[in-house]
Amino acid sequence: MGASLTVYILRRLAWMAIVLLIIATASFFLMRFAPGGPFDKERTLPEAIEKNLRAKYHLDRPLAVQYIIYMGGLIRGDLGPSYKYRNRSVNTIIAQSFPISLTLGIYALSLAFIVGVSAGTFAAVNKHSALDYTTMSITLLGISLPNFFLGLILLLLFCFELPLFPAAGWGRPGQMVLPILTLAAPFTAYIARLMRASMLDVLSQPYIRTARAKGLSEFQVVSRHALKNAITPIVSFMGPAAAAVLTGSIVIEKIFAIPGLGTHFVNAALNRDYTLVMGTVLLYSFLLVLFNLAVDIAYSFIDPRVRL
Repeated sequence: MGASLTVYILRRLAWMAIVLLIIATASFFLMRFAPGGPFDKERTLPEAIEKNLRAKYHLDRPLAVQYIIYMGGLIRGDLGPSYKYRNRSVNTIIAQSFPISLTLGIYALSLAFIVGVSAGTFAAVNKHSALDYTTMSITLLGISLPNFFLGLILLLLFCFELPLFPAAGWGRPGQMVLPILTLAAPFTAYIARLMRASMLDVLSQPYIRTARAKGLSEFQVVSRHALKNAITPIVSFMGPAAAAVLTGSIVIEKIFAIPGLGTHFVNAALNRDYTLVMGTVLLYSFLLVLFNLAVDIAYSFIDPRVRL
């Protein structure tokens, strides 16, 4: 298991490098071919100053040369300077803002996992009961409502109608409640429905009937025998969900004025800040493939039948 796991990880890391190279190349050329430039909105700039700025950032060089310069910096771990944030590099902006987005994502995903697994388990154990129908109805609503719409509703209700929480900002506990709830809602609903279906399937297995025949209580049957096997599909879902939480936080950060990486990404896209957009895309892509690798490894430990 140890040797095969090492080989598997090395092989996946090699593919990860290839995927990231393709993404970096695609994002570079897509941004360069997009209409407009990083200094087009600054109409007050004299032509000579704009020419100097383009020379400073190598934008006056042929596209192939720009690509080589960018990839050379990328290999060294340098994502380049920001065109809009003067005297700040993309590395610095990401280092300052990504921890905020990461904190929001961790809290939201943890809440979604705990509540979703619990709700799905209770719904499955109490199949066809009022609790089951109520839980599934709420989860259907959670999946159907776009999280930006839910965020606006929560903002209206609990910041203006009932001023219980601040409307914007980040750092204090009160400022974190609504963004976390908004971001966690659709993932909680999906995990709950997935957990219910998985738990119902596990509870119908012969070994569960054997455990019940031995006189174990329903709580012991579920906690000792059913939960471990039923939670396996949830683990598979957590990899893409983790990346989706981080990318989904982009809209949430704008709604609640959170100074995270998502806010910088939106502003960079609007301002044609090429390097910041490419750096953010590359970071999110890296996290996606990394989370998927982590889930595959965790899956092999949870289910011994899985061979990597």
